[in-house]
Order: sequence, then structure tokens, then C-alpha cells
Amino acid sequence: MQSLWMLLASAMFAGMGACVKVAADAGASLPHVILFRGIPSVLLILFWTASTRRSLVPSSWRLHLWRNVAGITSMWMGFFAISHLPLSTAISLNYTAPLFIAGWMLVWGGSQRDPVRILAVTLGFFGVLAVLRPSVERDNFLAALTGLGAGALGAMAMMQIRELGRVGEPIWRTVFIFSCCVCITGASGVAIEGWQPLSLFGWLALVGVGVLGLVGQLAMTRAFGLGSALLTAALQYTTIIFAAVLGIIFWGTYPDIIAWAGMALIIASGLLSIWRTYSEDRIIRSETIVQSRGKTQQRLKPGHEANKEQAAPAQPVSDPMQEPLASREPPVPQPEAGSQKAELPTVAGPAPASPTWIDVHHTDDAVSASVVGTQAEHSFFDGVEGKQSKHVTASGGQASGLAAEKSP
Repeated sequence: MQSLWMLLASAMFAGMGACVKVAADAGASLPHVILFRGIPSVLLILFWTASTRRSLVPSSWRLHLWRNVAGITSMWMGFFAISHLPLSTAISLNYTAPLFIAGWMLVWGGSQRDPVRILAVTLGFFGVLAVLRPSVERDNFLAALTGLGAGALGAMAMMQIRELGRVGEPIWRTVFIFSCCVCITGASGVAIEGWQPLSLFGWLALVGVGVLGLVGQLAMTRAFGLGSALLTAALQYTTIIFAAVLGIIFWGTYPDIIAWAGMALIIASGLLSIWRTYSEDRIIRSETIVQSRGKTQQRLKPGHEANKEQAAPAQPVSDPMQEPLASREPPVPQPEAGSQKAELPTVAGPAPASPTWIDVHHTDDAVSASVVGTQAEHSFFDGVEGKQSKHVTASGGQASGLAAEKSP
């Protein structure tokens, strides 16, 4: 089921990119496309927050400002590239955001420089060159640079999302504010250019941009919440394959062998980054848990009791963030010599929250919030509100994430 959700999300995002291209061919301006991309998400999240009585006031307007400046600019540039480039080329360029993050980590990442990331960046670089080659030859150099710039700005937006996670901003609120800003910029562009009459085909394409983007966003969230993050992150690259197939069917654009090789290199680069980051994060989480348990064990030792010889060592609590319970529990008597060892009482407490990856992905659409994690069984509108922390990762397309923990 997890694979089916991710394949559905990939097909929806590829279809949304196709609708962007169809709308542009039908005479819709770029502001029209931007506006219709944001409307469904705003309406759906607004209805959900009203029915559940959740607050839409953010914890930090400054972080949202910088995140939206980078993210919205990335989306405008990405849609421009889709309108002027072959669909598979434009979407491949939109998947280079993690490549820029990986490059940043190599330059400023300190201990995060390693041969795997160097290899990933190298493969991604040659993949981009291979994908861009036909665009440069066909005088689409500006559109190609715009698509590459969309990936770079998408990387900057991901870094801001990490900061939002650190202050505890839930993903659904981040997506809502982003979608509102998308609608505002799109409506402003329409007001400046004026409303252009469209054919029925153009209207259907614009509706498809919003609906397919939203369905893809929700399906991707569900996919990353159901099982292995590695498998799901790998399947997300089928978006490039779907886009290539749609380009062949509807526009007759057949990528040559070099372009196919470039797409394969971009995918390989992303998968290497996913694997490296996921492995590194598991090690970090394991070390953090061990250290937390060690500190808790030290806190629970009855060193401040009057009779230290009669006090038994306390069991560590199951949740490192719990208040020490040793002072509230009666001391357990030591067993007499020759008798069976007495069992210590288990300290009750909530189980530690399952670490989860909150991944917000700039695909060819805009931002797709997804939950990439270990058994995080919640959908976009069911428990996505979590306390985020730690670590932006570099991985392909979707796989730059923020470590997060579900709220109990």
C-alpha cells in the first residue's frame, strides 16, 4: 500500500506539471497558474482548521517571511521552466534542490563531508549537464537557468523550514501560510496583467494544476507515513519517469540517450543522499537515546537518601523527558542473602515518541509536505502537528527533511 500511495503521488505531480504546460499553451499566464495552484490547498486547510478549532497564528512571522520569499520565487521560476522546456527536463531540474543542499554541506558542513556525499554531488552535477544540453542547443538557455535557479531557491526554502521546525511550527500551518502567499502573489500578477479570457480547455488545465497538486501532496504525505522512508523516497523519483512518458505521449518529445542518462544520474545522486542521510540520522538518534538514558539513570540514583545502603538503584524512566520519579516512589528493599532477587517496579510513563521525518518537498509544483519516518501513522490532516527538531538532510527531490517527533 505504501508503494501505491507514492506512485499515485508521483503520477499526480507529473500530471500537474503537464497541466501547467497545457495551461500555458492554452494562453493562461503564469500568474493564473500560480493562483490556481494555491487555491485548493488554502480552502481545504482552512476548512480543516475551522472544524478542529486550531489556531492559524504562526509562532514566527520572520521565519515564514524568508521561507515564503525563497519558496514562492522557486515556484514561479519552476513553472516558467515547465512552460518553456520539455516536461521531463523541467521536472528533473526541479529535483536538484537537494543537490544544492548537499553542495552546501560539503563546503560548510564540517564533519558531514564524506565520500558518499562527494560522489552524490558529482553524479548530480553531470546529470544536470546532461539534462541541460538539449535545452542549451535549442536556445532555451534562459528557461534552463530559471529551472536550475528554482532548485537552488528550493534548497534555501528547505533550510528555512528547518528553522521553523526548531521553533515548533506544525507543518500544516507552514503549508497553509505558504499557500496563502502563493494565492496573494498570483492574484497580484493577475491584477497587474489583467484577466485573460480562456477556453474551456484552459480552465480545465488550471483546475487540474490545483487539484492534482493537492492530491499528490496528500498522497505523498500518506506514503511517507506508512512504512520505510528509504523505499518511499526512492519511489518518488518515478515522477521524472512519469513526466517523460507524458511528454512523449502529448508533446512527442523523445529524450535522447544523453538526456536519459542525465535523469538517471540525478536519480542516483538523490538516492545516494537519501541513504547517507538516513543512515547518519539513525546513528545520531541511537547515540542521543543512549546518552539520555544514561543521564536519566544518573538522576534517578538515590544518592540524596539518608540510608544509601538500603536504597535500590532506580529503573530508568521510559521517556527521557519525564520528571524523575525516584523521589516519589518508595524505596525497594534489598533481597536477603540467599533469597531470590526482588523485581524492581516498572516506572509508568508514556513510550517515547517515534522519530519522524517531516519532509517538505519542492517538486515541480511548489511545496509538498510529507511525513518521512518510522511508523508515523498519521495523514496530513491527522496528527501532522508535531514538534520538529534537528537536521536538514540532502537527498533527492523529496528527501531533504527535518527531524521531527510526534507530539503525544
